[in-house]
Amino acid sequence: MNSDPTVLRLFLCGDVMTGRGIDQVLPHPANPVLHEPHLRDAREYVELAEKTHGPIQRRPASFDYIWGEALPELERAGVDLRIINLETSITSAGTPWPGKRIHYRMHPRNIGSLSVARINACALANNHILDWGHAGLSDTLRTLNAAGIAHAGAGHDAEEAATPAVLDVVGKARVLLFSFGSVTSGIPLEWRATTVCPGVNLLDDLSKPTAVRIAAQMRRVQQPADLLIASIHWGGNWGYDIPCKQIAFAHRLVEEGVTIVHGHSSHHAKTVEVFNGHLILYGCGDFLTDYEGISGYEMFGGGLALMYLVEIDSSSGHLLSTRLVPMQMRRFRLERTSATDARRLCNLLNMHGAPFGIHACLDEDSSITLEWQ
Repeated sequence: MNSDPTVLRLFLCGDVMTGRGIDQVLPHPANPVLHEPHLRDAREYVELAEKTHGPIQRRPASFDYIWGEALPELERAGVDLRIINLETSITSAGTPWPGKRIHYRMHPRNIGSLSVARINACALANNHILDWGHAGLSDTLRTLNAAGIAHAGAGHDAEEAATPAVLDVVGKARVLLFSFGSVTSGIPLEWRATTVCPGVNLLDDLSKPTAVRIAAQMRRVQQPADLLIASIHWGGNWGYDIPCKQIAFAHRLVEEGVTIVHGHSSHHAKTVEVFNGHLILYGCGDFLTDYEGISGYEMFGGGLALMYLVEIDSSSGHLLSTRLVPMQMRRFRLERTSATDARRLCNLLNMHGAPFGIHACLDEDSSITLEWQ
């Protein structure tokens, strides 16, 4: 266990999509009808997964089933906080957002799939949280509140959407999680929360003035010694390029006092940077999805996921260590990857991390340790 009061240990990951096919194998599936251009029934995603990796032995699956080997990894790491990007509406009602091609939802009675993993907080400012309209968002917020899972980035109005999740690690630190969304990730402009309308905490742009403005907003609710995490949904789904605007935006946030920039949206892991002693994750990649059997993106390591196990100084927020655990979804269950796939991920991180002074080292257990200049 992590008893050192000077070290705060966090688990961070990218997109957690417990809707659609995954929801269908859990104990309380929602209506499987889809409104997608190619598939009309969520159970077809289950069939694709089973065709690829074999049958899911027990249906319905238990809530802990989908986390698989990630749960013992979290226990061994002794993390203090578990933070995810929840990219699924939690509702059995609502109307699919018109004109949107993909709509994710998980039945509220399947909230145990998050509770069992002891998730502390969810970032919600993303391009799927309003898939089932304002009613679906209201159900999502109500369900998370009832389960005692903190959240940030979406709300009944702009003030609530901008309010951080307050995570108090007794004897160590208080962490404020802020969640922001960018239209570059596909979030519709109409989803912006206003003084009179529910929605997400949407950024105006990725300019330095916007970074200065939101950092000032974060500091206004910060108490002395609070650590700030900016969780940002930005950029496209595929490709390793990091836009200059993202780099400048992240750097300015760190300069303005942000401890960690937790970026996500890309369907695969992107590079990491340590800037002024603070961690920047430009793209954490997918984590829990129902994408098994969908081909065409093998060059990006589609289907592979990373657990980010991070240690920071509980006083300064400076990064102490970062360990990555490669995972893969098989039959809708997270499993450790093969040594070959772990090496592949390590090589990709070295290739794209070199310009940022990052070096990835493959450990004997096929986890990856990051070193930085």
